[in-house]
Amino acid sequence: MGAKKILVLVGDFVEDYEIMVPFQALQAVGHEVYAVCPGKKAGEQVRTAIHDFEGDQTYSEKPGHNFTLNADFDAVKTENYDALLIPGGRAPEYLRLNARVLEIVRDFDAAKKPMAAICHGPQILVSAGVLKGRTSTAYPAVQPDVVDAGGTWCAVNDTASNSCIDGNLVTAPAWPAHPAWIRDFLKVLGTKIEL
Repeated sequence: MGAKKILVLVGDFVEDYEIMVPFQALQAVGHEVYAVCPGKKAGEQVRTAIHDFEGDQTYSEKPGHNFTLNADFDAVKTENYDALLIPGGRAPEYLRLNARVLEIVRDFDAAKKPMAAICHGPQILVSAGVLKGRTSTAYPAVQPDVVDAGGTWCAVNDTASNSCIDGNLVTAPAWPAHPAWIRDFLKVLGTKIEL
């Protein structure tokens, strides 16, 4: 299969690793990756936050890098993209209030196009109503949302490094799962990598 066009939904305080790593990794294997944010245009930036796991009851949060968008949210036509990626961090909790964001997710789901979400990203899937009858994981604090939305919870392992595939949907609990999550997303995309 050839290069895919992948749409990424981000907002201010998206998790730093969860946007930077997949954005670059998917490009490294030849895919075209387009990051958009409601209310912003290509060339503008979103601020990121680094979530770390340091033995506290929840993650700590530190300032991350600025991430430069490379596409305009208002110009998104879902039929022009092959797949959707939703990173976590703070952004999903307010992006899910945007009706157009939810419409985009529903369009990808209805077309059975590959979708990947990590950490708090599944909050957007919940609000879009696409998890009913699906199996998904997320950051553990999002488990009640997934279950209340009619989804089946895919347990998070001790190192938060697992990924969950349900048809066209690939989810993971947090950035420590990048190797499994990105590998599984590439499988769903049909990407072949020769070593």
